[in-house]
Amino acid sequence: MGRRILSHIGLILAVTIVLFPILWVLRTSLVPAQDSFSSAILPSVTLDNYRALFAEKNFGRNYMNSLIVASLSVIVTMPLAAMTGYAFARFRTGGRLARFATLASQMLPPVALALPTFMLFRNFGLTNSLTGLTIVYAAINLPFLTWILMGFFEAIPEDLEGAAMTDGATRWGAFWRIVLPVATPGIMAAAVLGFILSWNEFLFALILGGSKTATVPVALASLQTSNGVQISNVAAGVSLAILPLMIAAKFIQKYLVEGLSFGSVK
Repeated sequence: MGRRILSHIGLILAVTIVLFPILWVLRTSLVPAQDSFSSAILPSVTLDNYRALFAEKNFGRNYMNSLIVASLSVIVTMPLAAMTGYAFARFRTGGRLARFATLASQMLPPVALALPTFMLFRNFGLTNSLTGLTIVYAAINLPFLTWILMGFFEAIPEDLEGAAMTDGATRWGAFWRIVLPVATPGIMAAAVLGFILSWNEFLFALILGGSKTATVPVALASLQTSNGVQISNVAAGVSLAILPLMIAAKFIQKYLVEGLSFGSVK
C-alpha cells in the first residue's frame, strides 16, 4: 500500500513538472500584459493578447502558412518515404551504403545547408513562396521518415506478401493491398512526426520566407522587438501553436501508440 501511494505521488510530481510550463504559458496568454510577470495565478482574464495577435500581428496568415506547408510536405513525403523504405527493407536496395547515407544526411547541421539552398532556390524563383518551403521540408523529412518506415516494413513477415503473390498478386499489388494496410499504424505515426518537424522548423522558414510566407515560428520570433519581448503575445502564440499538434495526436492517438511500438514484439 505504501509503495503504491509513493508511486502515485511520484507520477503526480512528474506530470506536474511536465505540464506546469505549458499551463503557465496558457495562464500568461489569458492575463493582461501588465500582469504577465505577476506571481498570481489568474489576477484577471482577458482575450486581448489573442485579439492583438490576429488584429495587429497578422498571425492568422502565419498560422495558415504553417498548416499549408506542414500538411503539403507530409503529403508529398509519405509516398516517397513508404516506397523507399519498402525497397530498403525488402530488396536491400543500395546495400548498407545507401542506408548509411540516408541516416548520415540527418547528421548535417541545417545551417550548413542554408546558404546553398537559398542560392539554389533564388535562381529558381522559389524564395518567398510556400512551394519552396514545401519542397525544402519534404527534402529534409524524407530521409528521416524513410528510415522510420524501413523499420516498420522489416517487422512485417514476408510470408504475407508471398501468400498474396501466390494467389496472383503482383509485387506492387502485394505492397498496396497487404503491406500498406498492415503498416498503417507505423505510417500514421511517421506522418505525425513529419508534420511536427515541419510545423516547428524555423531556420529555412526564416531564410527562404518573407512577410507573406512567414510561418508560426518566424512570427513568434518577430515578437522580440527593440522594446523587449512581448511576452503576453508570445504566450498566446505558443498556446495556439501547440493546438494543431494536440488535435492531431488526439485524433490518431490509437495509430500513434501502435505505430511507435510497432515491430517491438513479433
